[in-house]
Amino acid sequence: MSVSETSVLKFTRGHRLQHDRVRDVWLIQAPEKAFIADPVAAAILRLVDGTCPLSAIIDDLAASYQAPRDLIATDVQALLASLLDQKVLGA
Repeated sequence: MSVSETSVLKFTRGHRLQHDRVRDVWLIQAPEKAFIADPVAAAILRLVDGTCPLSAIIDDLAASYQAPRDLIATDVQALLASLLDQKVLGA
């Protein structure tokens, strides 16, 4: 599934991002399972709130990491499209 910069994404029912303080890692919690989000994925997913369009998330990350916007956009869209396909996120 493709993701455009106008997409507004949110975690689907039963999925959420949670910080495990003991292990100091971010987890994607799902029914009866959990996935460890690497630091890049966690930085992106912490901005997914169901209200901001993808363009705002990309702008925020590009400014925070002082990285080229087009590079950030490519990486963000690839990750979020993958999570949409896995039904972790929805539009």
